[in-house]
Amino acid sequence: MVAYDVFVADCPARTTLDLVADTWSMVAVVALAAGPARYSQLHERIGGISKKMLTQTLRKLEANGLVERRALRAAPPGSEYRLTPLGRTLLEPVRTLSRWAEEHTDELLAARDRSAAAADG
Repeated sequence: MVAYDVFVADCPARTTLDLVADTWSMVAVVALAAGPARYSQLHERIGGISKKMLTQTLRKLEANGLVERRALRAAPPGSEYRLTPLGRTLLEPVRTLSRWAEEHTDELLAARDRSAAAADG
């Protein structure tokens, strides 16, 4: 096993962190936790994401082995996305971070308000 060190400037693990720390990537992974979903289902489930951004996110996750795409021959034709075994290993840390964000957003917003008020002040 190769040892990576995110403190080294050209460490490939930084690219991995960038991939999994992206908001849309995290939300897409959580959205796929329940099982395979069509593109339209994902777009409907993930509020605020444009079709272009969803497409880019799914392609990026697929290219990195976290999501697999399967063409459907059903009517209407389309694509179905699912987490790969590697993608499923992300669920626990992503869910933990998502819960943390949901639980502490009020505190973060209050801190931003205090900081903005002090800067204006």
